[in-house]
Amino acid sequence: MSTPRICLLPDWRKIARRAWSVRLSIVAAVFTAAEVVVPLFGDVLPRGVFVLLAFSASIGAAIARLVAQPEMHR
Repeated sequence: MSTPRICLLPDWRKIARRAWSVRLSIVAAVFTAAEVVVPLFGDVLPRGVFVLLAFSASIGAAIARLVAQPEMHR
């Protein structure tokens, strides 16, 4: 039995630029990083704000992955 290979899609650059799932995943990563970094500069916001924002962006990315995005097929 052979090991499955991971291959990029032929139009991966276009997908990376236009897909909402990619954009929202990046936003979630930024919010996750902010949850760690922002408290170092003081308690400006209540605890858990960035966790909720990252969670929301992650859910949005999962939904965007399933929704048709017509601009991807132009």
